[in-house]
Amino acid sequence: MKFTLSWLKDHLETQASLDEITYALTDLGLEVEGVENPAAKLAAFTIGKVKQAEQHPDADKLRVCQVETASGMTQIICGAPNAREGITVVVAAPGVYVPGIDTTIGVGKIRGIESYGMMCSEREMELSDEHDGIIELASGEVGQSYADWLAQNDPALVDPVIEIAITPNRPDALGVRGIARDLAARGLGKLKDRDVTPVPAEFTTDFTVSIDDDTLDGCPIFCGRVIRGVKNGPSPDWLQQALRAIGLRPISFLVDVTNFFTMDRNRPLHVFDADKIAGNLRVHRAQGGEEIAALDEKSYQFSAGQMVISDDAGAQSIAGIMGGADTGCSDETVNVFVESAYWNPVQIAYAGRALQINSDARYRFERGVDPAFTREGLEHAVRMIVDHAGGEASQMIQAGAVPNTERAFKLDVERVKSLVGMDIPERMQRSTLTDLGFRLEGDMAYVPSWRPDVMGEADLVEEVARMASLSKLVGKPLARVNLGVPKPVLSVSQTREQTARRIIAALGYNECVTYSFIDRKSAEMFGGGADATRLSNPISSEMSHMRPSLLPGLLQAAARNQARGISDMALFEVGPVWHGGEPEDQETLACGILVGHTGPKDVHGARRAVDIYDAKADVEAVLQAIGAPSKVQFQRGLSGWWHPGRSARMALGKTSLAGFGEIHPKVLAALDVKGPVVAFAVHTKNVPIPKSKSATRPALNISALQAVERDFAFVVDQSVEAITLVNAAKGADKALIEDVRVFDEFSGGSLEVGLKSLAVTVRLQPKDVTLKDADIEAVAEKIVAKVTKATGGTLRG
Repeated sequence: MKFTLSWLKDHLETQASLDEITYALTDLGLEVEGVENPAAKLAAFTIGKVKQAEQHPDADKLRVCQVETASGMTQIICGAPNAREGITVVVAAPGVYVPGIDTTIGVGKIRGIESYGMMCSEREMELSDEHDGIIELASGEVGQSYADWLAQNDPALVDPVIEIAITPNRPDALGVRGIARDLAARGLGKLKDRDVTPVPAEFTTDFTVSIDDDTLDGCPIFCGRVIRGVKNGPSPDWLQQALRAIGLRPISFLVDVTNFFTMDRNRPLHVFDADKIAGNLRVHRAQGGEEIAALDEKSYQFSAGQMVISDDAGAQSIAGIMGGADTGCSDETVNVFVESAYWNPVQIAYAGRALQINSDARYRFERGVDPAFTREGLEHAVRMIVDHAGGEASQMIQAGAVPNTERAFKLDVERVKSLVGMDIPERMQRSTLTDLGFRLEGDMAYVPSWRPDVMGEADLVEEVARMASLSKLVGKPLARVNLGVPKPVLSVSQTREQTARRIIAALGYNECVTYSFIDRKSAEMFGGGADATRLSNPISSEMSHMRPSLLPGLLQAAARNQARGISDMALFEVGPVWHGGEPEDQETLACGILVGHTGPKDVHGARRAVDIYDAKADVEAVLQAIGAPSKVQFQRGLSGWWHPGRSARMALGKTSLAGFGEIHPKVLAALDVKGPVVAFAVHTKNVPIPKSKSATRPALNISALQAVERDFAFVVDQSVEAITLVNAAKGADKALIEDVRVFDEFSGGSLEVGLKSLAVTVRLQPKDVTLKDADIEAVAEKIVAKVTKATGGTLRG
């Protein structure tokens, strides 16, 4: 949106400077994108007076002039035909940039005679296209700034042009008056009364307009007046200058009037040549296929449902967007029909996009104009036409009625203060809304018809806040709800995730962040792929399901690295996985994989392939860091993507804390990973919360009594797992038995086929009294009984 400072002052009585106005506009939400100030580029030019002008001795068309300037008498050579003694001129001294010729003036010799400056024409200063001679001023003092002289004598030439960005929710600011209203409410001046007295009806016409019933939702009101005896032609200079300043080309007075009110009041209008209208006008919806030659010299074809203004001969205007060429005004136009209507924003937007027409009318109607100003805007235009182009006007011709936009919202003064964070007095809040056009009745604020964006109490708060200026908001720290040391911000689960991430990284793993979506085949390999976790609108076929585990993403990352020659890797990720479509089916895992060897080749041969015990050590470190108990059970029976004989679950009873081991070779082959690969997965939410909330470690309790170790060898079936035997032995006496370790496994020899011998060391640690032989024998009997029951084995003789 562009407008000149003088145009703004037609609506705003103000003494504010240009800088104050532009700052206020941006602060009000009407961001200033640029200011074109002609006075700025003319600031270096001054006024001089030619005291003497003589013919150049070596050039017929050049004159050697002695010019009185701010720096004294100066010699300037000039080739203008009107360069003569006694005239007042505009001088560019050496060092001044002349925009019209893109040159910085210097001292030079012209045909052997020195020249110390330049006397300028209007084109050289980009004031007009006039270049037949230098500027001759009727007044002015020597040394006076030419920009100041123009401000006093021809202010239109140095009128600043301001351009602001308009957000879609501020259609009222698409008119200069709406901008002036905001500035007046801010306190930068007083809004002028710009109402006009309607032109009395001089005659009655039988010309009519009608709106079809199915079109009333798109055009609730259509009105106009016939003016006969109009004399069209060039617009007055002030109107042409105003339009040119904002980038519009003056066409003719009748057309320029519509452009003026489009910018001045956000009220698009259209003027028909009444003599070219066949019959009466009708607003209706197109059947589809109708064509029109528009004012932009292009032809358009309507689609079914688009709104059209037609006469008896056919379509004559694209409703709310652009008029037709057949009924457009020309210099020969004598009788006109001036139209003002309100069009539904959504329907205008649809039609404009479909027809690919961008016009000032469409731009405003699809954002919303003031429906209550429809009739009044027409009267403004008719008054200007009659006052400048003559003629006599008919009665008001109207179809439909102004739509009711009245709505009101409660102004909660204390709520405004709370939300804005500023102590804005009630009197100021109410005066702000009143200045913006709101009507206050008690604590109810009635919204003006030109503000379609105000749709609730929050919008009232916004209006008060932007007028009070949020730049004055002083930051204040929030008061503490509770005194003392604040409670932790992070939850237990967040703390565990953070701790797990740091510990695994400290163990030498590299963190990966993979997509939460994987392909169905990979999801099925890891227990997922059901419809409950399928995406309705996936990014691609390779991201169709929510991941059931972090391992697919890590293994795919390993495969990509192996394809690029990297064979030794330690990768991990901490993130969510999904086992179903409900919120409770989501959990957070901490997973890591080890691929290749423990390190690079070295002369000492310390390098070895990673194995299950590397994963076991790492997962134990993670569990310890996030607060898991030191004594857990190791169980078999992990899911199918783990190696059945080289994996284990760490659990507390039936609650699984983690799993570790080798990944199944079939899974590695399907994902194109060169194995073996060992991995671990920690269920962070399953780790019980410690009963002690203190971060302090408990006191070290070491018994002063001698520990006793006893060895046991059991003959068991080959299928019996060592962990089963160990767990059974530990459970014999939890108070005395401190540790159980397997130290030997034997098969063959005198043992029958299908049997094996497992030897364990049991460490007994007394707490109160030294153990006697009887006490040791009693514990030994319990151990043998427990192991025999759990494994079916016997004590080896």
